[in-house]
Amino acid sequence: MAHAALHGLYWLMTSLLLLGPAQADGDSMGEQREALVEVVAQQLKTWKDGPPEPVVLKALRTVPRHEFVPRAQRRFAYQNRPLPIGYGQTISQPFIVALMTDLIKPGPGQKILEIGTGSGYQAAILSAAGAEVFSIEIVPELGEAVEDRFERLGYAIETRIGDGYYGWEAHAPFDAIIVTAAAGHVPPPLVDQLKVGGRMVIPVGPPFLTQQLMVIDKTEADRIRSRQLLPVRFVPLTGGPD
Repeated sequence: MAHAALHGLYWLMTSLLLLGPAQADGDSMGEQREALVEVVAQQLKTWKDGPPEPVVLKALRTVPRHEFVPRAQRRFAYQNRPLPIGYGQTISQPFIVALMTDLIKPGPGQKILEIGTGSGYQAAILSAAGAEVFSIEIVPELGEAVEDRFERLGYAIETRIGDGYYGWEAHAPFDAIIVTAAAGHVPPPLVDQLKVGGRMVIPVGPPFLTQQLMVIDKTEADRIRSRQLLPVRFVPLTGGPD
C-alpha cells in the first residue's frame, strides 16, 4: 500500500519546505502540484548522484495527487508528506514516491510489479512514466476502490486483491518491483519473479520502527546485490508465511 516513509532528517527537510494547503479549485491544485515538484526535485538531488530522471518529474506533474487522497485530506494533497487513506494505511510522502520511482527508471516497454496498491498513487506515477504496471493490494476495500479510481481517471493498470508477499507469478518476470510496505526480509518469491538485470526497491526492517530502504539488483539467476539507501518508516507488509 502506498505508505508513510518519513524519518528524522527527512521530516526536518520536509518541514522547512512544506507547501501551504492546496485550495479547492483546479488552477490552485495545478499551481500547488508544480510547487511540490520543485521541492521534490531538490530533495532528489540531495539523495542521489546526478539530476532526477526527467520522466519522474513529468509523471509527478501529470498525476493529480488530490484524486488519490480522501476528500477530507484534499487540502493537504500537495504538501510533501504522507496522508492517511483509511484502514491503517497511508499515501506516501511524494519525495519517497519519486525516489523509489527514480531508482527503477521506469519507461515504455518495462513491466513493473507494485506490492501494496493503497490509494493507487505510486502505480499511477509508474503508469504515467510509460511502464506496464501490475499492482497487488491485500486490503479488499482499498483494492476495490482503486480499481474504480483507475478506471475513472483513465489509468490502464492491472490490479488484484491478494497477498503481495508471493508476487504475481502469472505475469512474471518483471523488469522492476516496488514494495510499498516494510518486510522483515526480502521475500524470495519476489526475487524469483525479478528478471536478471532487474531491480527491486523495498523497505526492510521491523514493523513500526525505523527500516532501511533497500535496492536489490538481480545480477544472475541465483545471485543478487543489495545496498541500503536511507532510513525510512513504512507500515508493515502483511501476509506472507505464517
